[in-house]
Amino acid sequence: MPASSVATSSRAPAADLAARLAAAGRDGGLDAVGITTAEPFAETREHLETRRRAGLHGGMAFTYRNPARSTDPRALLPSARALVAGARAYGAGPVPPPPGPRPHGRVARYAWGDHYAELEAGLGAVADVLRADGWRALVVADQNHLVDRAVAHRAGLGWYGKSSLLLLPGAGSWFVLGAVVTDAPLAPTASEPVADGCGSCTRCSDGCPTGAIVAPGVVDARRCLAWVVQAPGPLPRPLRVPLGDRIYGCDECQDVCPPNRVELRRHRRGEAAPDAHDPRHAHDERSDRPWVDLLDLVAASDAEILDRHGRWYIAGRDPRWVRRNALVALGNVTDPRDPAVAAALRATLTGPDDLLAAHAAWAARRLGRDDLLEGLDAGDRPDLAAELLAPAPPRRTATR
Repeated sequence: MPASSVATSSRAPAADLAARLAAAGRDGGLDAVGITTAEPFAETREHLETRRRAGLHGGMAFTYRNPARSTDPRALLPSARALVAGARAYGAGPVPPPPGPRPHGRVARYAWGDHYAELEAGLGAVADVLRADGWRALVVADQNHLVDRAVAHRAGLGWYGKSSLLLLPGAGSWFVLGAVVTDAPLAPTASEPVADGCGSCTRCSDGCPTGAIVAPGVVDARRCLAWVVQAPGPLPRPLRVPLGDRIYGCDECQDVCPPNRVELRRHRRGEAAPDAHDPRHAHDERSDRPWVDLLDLVAASDAEILDRHGRWYIAGRDPRWVRRNALVALGNVTDPRDPAVAAALRATLTGPDDLLAAHAAWAARRLGRDDLLEGLDAGDRPDLAAELLAPAPPRRTATR
C-alpha cells in the first residue's frame, strides 16, 4: 500500500516515533542519532560552488558534482519533511606495527572494515521503523546525493572542526555519517548548533603533512593525501615524499586532534575497546587491516587487487592507481639494498605500463638506486621520459 494512502490515525505520534527511531538506530549499531528538517542546505551549496570554482575540489566529484542536488533532500524525495542523521564509530584504537619485516603500506582507519555497510544497516533499521509506520524513507550514505556532514551538523550531532570534519562532543571525529530522508513530520532534535569545541587549536592544520587545510574548515583537495591517493593520473611529485607509507587514506589531521587523542588514550586503557565477539566488529582478515604488503600489492593481478580491496574507492575500478601508490610508498619506506624491492621496481620499469614505470623510476631515484635505470629505453614512453628528466627526489635517509 502506498505510504500516502495509509490513514494518518494509524500512525504513531511524532514524539513517540522519534524516540523509536533513535532506539532502532542505536540497536542497529548507530552511536548517535539526530533529526533535522529537510530544508535545502543553502550555505553548504554556496561553499561547494565557491570552492569548486576555485579548484579546491581537485577534480573530486562526490557532492561537488551537482551541488544543487546534493544540498537539497527533496531532490531525492520530493515529499521529504525530515532527515534522520546517523553516526557510526569506526574505532580510534592505536595503529598496530606492521606485520613482519617486509615493506608495508598504511591504510586509514575508516577503511580497516566495511564501516559504511554497518552504518547503512543502522540507518536501514531506522528506515524500517518509518516504513512500518506508513512513511516513505530513503537511506543515503557515502554517495553523491547528500551532504552527510551538513545533515549531521544541523541535526545537532557535532560541530565542524578546522579540519572540516564533524566532531561529536566527547567522542571526536572517528565516525562515518549518513542519513534517512523521510516524509514523516518529525520535529528537529536540536534547537541550535553544537558549540564549537576547537577554540584556538590549530593542530590539524599545523600537522597536515601537505598544508592542505588552507583555512579553518577549508581543505584544498589537490593537496589532501586522502584524495590524492584516490585521484587518477600521476601522483603530483611535490606530494610523493609527504605521502610516506600511505597507500589509502590519511588520518594525520585526526591523529593530532586533541578530542581524538582523548579517545585514543581511552582505547589504550581498555575503556573503549570493542567486544571482539560483537558481530558489529567482525572483520574480513583478508582485506580489513591497517597494513598491506607493498611487494604483494605491486605484483598482484588486477583481479586479486579488486578482490582484496574492492571496497576502496578506486577511480574507474582501475587497480593501476593502487599499484601507483604502492610504488611511491616503496620509495619512501624500504631498504635500498633489499633485493625483493629492486626486483619489483625492475619488473615495473620494464613492464608495459608507462605511468607505473615512471613511478617506479621515481622510487628507484628516491632510494638511490639509479643503477636500476641504466639502459632503459624511454623513447616511446613519455611518462617515464618526463620522470627521468625531472629533478631527482631527495634521497631517503630515514628508516622506519
